[in-house]
Amino acid sequence: MDVPVQARGTSAVVVTTAAFAVVTLVTFATAAMIGVAELQWGDLWQRESVAARIFWQLRVPRVLVAFCAGAGLSSAGLVFQALFLNSLATPYTLGVSSGSACGAATAIVLGGMAAGSTGMSVTLGAMVGAAVATALILGFSTTRLGHQRHVLLLAGVAVSFFFSSLLMLVQSMASFYQSFRIIRWLLGGIAVVGYDETLLLAVTCGLFWVVLVVAAPRLNLLLLGDDMAHARGLAVKNTKRMLLAGVSLLVAVIVSVTGPIGFIGMVVPHVCRLWWGGDHRRLVWVVPLIGGLFLIWCDLAARLVLQPSGLPVGVITSLVGAPFFFFLLIGRRGRQQVL
Repeated sequence: MDVPVQARGTSAVVVTTAAFAVVTLVTFATAAMIGVAELQWGDLWQRESVAARIFWQLRVPRVLVAFCAGAGLSSAGLVFQALFLNSLATPYTLGVSSGSACGAATAIVLGGMAAGSTGMSVTLGAMVGAAVATALILGFSTTRLGHQRHVLLLAGVAVSFFFSSLLMLVQSMASFYQSFRIIRWLLGGIAVVGYDETLLLAVTCGLFWVVLVVAAPRLNLLLLGDDMAHARGLAVKNTKRMLLAGVSLLVAVIVSVTGPIGFIGMVVPHVCRLWWGGDHRRLVWVVPLIGGLFLIWCDLAARLVLQPSGLPVGVITSLVGAPFFFFLLIGRRGRQQVL
């Protein structure tokens, strides 16, 4: 007897959900337990033990930050590619990353990484720089040409180059030690202690994800083009500005904590579209999960390479992701329509 299509679809959803749950639990447990220092499971529950402090104050927050950052960056990439109808659009397209990097470098030169200080001034500097870049883009979006996709994209490139030039100016005035810290920050990394950064990213990414779930049908309409979306009753200009503001704020918060981590925002949405189709009502659930898990595994690899110092996670994301995406594109699935 044939199984009804609806029953087969329901069973497939259950199996997929169970598989994702298992993979997520295994990923979290593996990333939190493996590291330079070997941990015994029984020691984790003794408050004063060194193992418990390493696990609960260093590794667990780091895993959570990696998941939130990966989920946020991949979600931002999903939105950008829908807004610009451009498969190369990334969370850093509009210069938010460059503004954040310039702000962080300025904070470092002004003493943000001096002896005895914390990284809070660098985080604040990065957020200020990202806010300035966001204000420039949102201001341009209110002009006569700001609603056009290609013009807004070019404006973002111009803002990115502007802040990149300012960054080079700041680096030229930095000392050798400050230049090293700037370059290290620009490579992207996840080094947190405690749960302050975790809470900040979790709240920001959680709020943005709620907005993304609500806006998923609107993203589907934007794929039809501005005229068709407007004919279907969508307020195109207001929707674009709302999404631009939300994505820029999200990227600013993430970059201020982790530094610029490339590649995830461009490739993860592509991979998810190849496997799960182009419906954003489904992608808003899949993309953040895949992006978060991917960054956790990349951060684990970065911690284990060149012990005990490790590598910046941005190096791993590019080295692992770029070849994978290249072979994915030239394969059978890669020849299908991506966006």
